[in-house]
Amino acid sequence: MIPAPFSAVPSVPYPRPAVDGKALRDACGAFATGVTVITAATGVSGRAEGTTVNSFTSVSLDPPLVLFCLHRQSRLEPVLRESGGFVVNFLTHHQQELAWAFAGRDTARVEEVPHHRTPEGLPVLQDALGHLVCRLDSEYDGGDHLIVLGEVVELGVPEPESGTAAAPLIFYRGSMRSLPGTE
Repeated sequence: MIPAPFSAVPSVPYPRPAVDGKALRDACGAFATGVTVITAATGVSGRAEGTTVNSFTSVSLDPPLVLFCLHRQSRLEPVLRESGGFVVNFLTHHQQELAWAFAGRDTARVEEVPHHRTPEGLPVLQDALGHLVCRLDSEYDGGDHLIVLGEVVELGVPEPESGTAAAPLIFYRGSMRSLPGTE
C-alpha cells in the first residue's frame, strides 16, 4: 500500500493559537546540531561568500544528496545561484570564532580566511573536520528560508595528525560549544 501524500492527511480538527517564533527557536534549541559554513564563489577567482549554517543534513546515499536551509536574505544566495555549486565545511570546536564571523551579515570575507579552491573555484575552508563539494540540484520553498538540495560530487576528510580526530563544533541552546568528552 502506498501512503497518502501529506496534503491528503486531514488537518487537526480544532483551531490552535499561532506558534510564536521565539518559542519555536527556543524549543528547537534543545536539539544539538553540528555547525557548518557553506561557501560558494562565482568562478575560479570570482566573488566568494560564506554563511554559517546548522540546518544541514544528509538526505540520500544513492544518489548522494544533502540539504541545508538558507535565509532568503542571505548574502550567499545570489552567489550560490550563479555558481551552481557549494561546499559544506564541517567545523571543529577551534573554529568557533570563524563560525560566529560568518553568522553575521557583513562580518566575514572568504578571502580573509585560510582556504583553497576547487577546480571550479569553490572555497574549501582550511582546518575543517571535512568538506563536501556539491552541485546545486534543486531548491524548495521553506517560508523565510530556501531548502537547498545538493548532489555531493567530491568530499574530503583530512587524516588526523596526532592520531585523534578534532572535536566538532556544535550548536545547542543558542550557543556554540564542543561536544563533551571530545576536547
